[in-house]
Amino acid sequence: MALNQGPAKDDPMLFAAVCLDKPDSLQIRMQTRPSHLDFLKAHAHCIPIGGPLLMDDGETPKGSLLVVEADDAAAASAILDRDPYALAGLFASVTLTPWKWVVGAPAA
Repeated sequence: MALNQGPAKDDPMLFAAVCLDKPDSLQIRMQTRPSHLDFLKAHAHCIPIGGPLLMDDGETPKGSLLVVEADDAAAASAILDRDPYALAGLFASVTLTPWKWVVGAPAA
């Protein structure tokens, strides 16, 4: 029985991007949302998961969580840099971390 050796060197990696909004930037988020959603639809092949991070009230957005598939962190960052939210200057910070999809992952 062969052991799973993990992804091949040439396989894309997954990265979790935690993007936190600047204070008092809800208007920027709402004005930019349609073009952001269009961007996500156009990049569904490399951004399979995403959605807003919410305040404690469960409704008010405070950032975004996106999972990006790319060859490396630089390529993932380049994709995120083209997001209309990023171009509008919405984010106070973006943290990009390699991520492994375990629960609910599509079958290989």
